[in-house]
Amino acid sequence: MSKKEAIKIFEDRTIRSLWNDETEEWYFSIVDVVAVLTDSVNSTAYWRKLKERLKKEGNQTVTDCHGFKMRAADGKMRKTDCADTDQLFRLIQSIPSPKAEPFKLWMAQVASERIDQIQDPELSIEQAMKDYKRLGYSDNWINQRLKSIEIRKELTDEWKKHGLEEGVQFATLTDIIYKTWTDKTAKEYKQFKGLKKENLRDNMTNKELVLNMLAELSTKEISDATFPDSFQKHRHVARQGGEVARNARLELEAKTGKKVVSPLNARDGMMLNLPEGNPEEDTN
Repeated sequence: MSKKEAIKIFEDRTIRSLWNDETEEWYFSIVDVVAVLTDSVNSTAYWRKLKERLKKEGNQTVTDCHGFKMRAADGKMRKTDCADTDQLFRLIQSIPSPKAEPFKLWMAQVASERIDQIQDPELSIEQAMKDYKRLGYSDNWINQRLKSIEIRKELTDEWKKHGLEEGVQFATLTDIIYKTWTDKTAKEYKQFKGLKKENLRDNMTNKELVLNMLAELSTKEISDATFPDSFQKHRHVARQGGEVARNARLELEAKTGKKVVSPLNARDGMMLNLPEGNPEEDTN
């Protein structure tokens, strides 16, 4: 199952959600929905008791609910009871709440928006802009990030065209690109920025995003021009693409006296356009 994690907002309350690309369905965290509908101090305990009661009643909805890993308040990925839209509609009937009807309308709107976005990719871009804006990222950074998503998709489409597989092969080639232009693997890069589960690109500065785009764009163009017919040749192309960005990085650093690869991350203020630090503090 290909899942994309998202945060949805209902009356200023967050509801953790997952989009399933294969079935084209939303799955929502049940405890988050319970918290919104009941204002319970302990939504987990409320859901536990409700689940026990519904099981005794033979309610099939509880039996069929899904357990997916979602990011908890402490930042860790934890298994969470989730329900799709139809299951959630049935569960809401068992929760007395004046917010039930407004919440049903909200769920219908969320589903409708996603269908519209699938039919019109421009709407997905607009939604991504709103999400990043809500998180506090600057307009300039958002523009760079959205462009980087476009460049990344062009590269992965090129890999798919050559029969490469998502997962290990994509990750290996991406790691080669990172290592070549930054001198760091993806894991080392994240450690350098003090990241754990966070998305690395969401924690890159403008300069890092631009050079990473250059590396991926170069890899795609070289692949398109040379038609690599083996994974080993794709590895070589990934290194060549990374070298284009590495050369640009070294030239920029030589002329500015500032390191490009920065320990700055979104949590520490990167998205608020704070200075990226003194060059002597950044080490590659």
